[in-house]
Amino acid sequence: MKDPQREVEELRAGVSCATVLEKSAPPWRLDCGESSRRCLKYRRGGGEIVVVTHEGAGWWDPNSDAKGDVFDLVQHLEPRLNFGEVRKVLRPLAGMQPDFTPASRTRARGDAPLPVAERWARRPRLRRHSNAWRYLWGRGLSEDVLFEAARCDVVREGPHDSAWFAHRDSSGLVIHVDVRGPTYKGSLTGGAKSLFVLPFDNKRRRSRFVLAEAPIDALSLAAFEYLHEDTIYAATGGGMGPATIEAIKAHLLSIKNLPNARFDSATDANAAGDRYAARHEEFAQNIGVPFRRLRPEIEGQDWNDVLKSRRQIQ
Repeated sequence: MKDPQREVEELRAGVSCATVLEKSAPPWRLDCGESSRRCLKYRRGGGEIVVVTHEGAGWWDPNSDAKGDVFDLVQHLEPRLNFGEVRKVLRPLAGMQPDFTPASRTRARGDAPLPVAERWARRPRLRRHSNAWRYLWGRGLSEDVLFEAARCDVVREGPHDSAWFAHRDSSGLVIHVDVRGPTYKGSLTGGAKSLFVLPFDNKRRRSRFVLAEAPIDALSLAAFEYLHEDTIYAATGGGMGPATIEAIKAHLLSIKNLPNARFDSATDANAAGDRYAARHEEFAQNIGVPFRRLRPEIEGQDWNDVLKSRRQIQ
């Protein structure tokens, strides 16, 4: 009879979290556009997301604080299972490779891409009447907001009429890029998500922190509000990993003691947006910053939908 502890170690080493997701019923699907060699983003149903890391040995849920190893993942998906039952689920999966392993993705895409910061540096800066400018103008963004985005260098021209949105670290280095265009929604591979932030400068202390999901939503709210001078407009680019959460907390700590400090959560009007907003409120309460939920009026809308509908009325 196999030693139970040895079996646990073998299953932990021999079963990829990606395999567990792909073999679940209903199965999770890899979001290729949002995945990189080190982080595989899987989606299922209405807003369910699990990110697989550490070459399949770890995972985390951007909609909650849940994370762990392959045993934790099975219990996350099926909370009713006890530890012995989890072992029974994992045994048939031992040694089975997921459909999309980091190695196969690297081979499929050829040589490793250039660092995100270098790829960003090679793209033209946003300029008036360029393809990206016209795309964003078509999404309802005002010239004032686009000029501010260009001035702060947080949006650049991408290929195929797309716009690139920068996530920077505390030193200003571009570490991740969200990409949006007429035919594409995703991000550059090899990045490490933090926050998209407008304006990205330290010329004045701003007491209001507004956080949306997509950069276009953050810019839409800025356009809708005519760029409040006391406000930092930010976006997570979707889920919230550890680096994103740390960046959010750093912003909250920076405004905590300012007069009229406030954290406004501007996530989408759907179940996933409500979950993100609930987590935002937890961050605000823990740090001691007043909180408000800015929810679009119509279910299923985001703030770009709101902006475009108001522009049509006008």
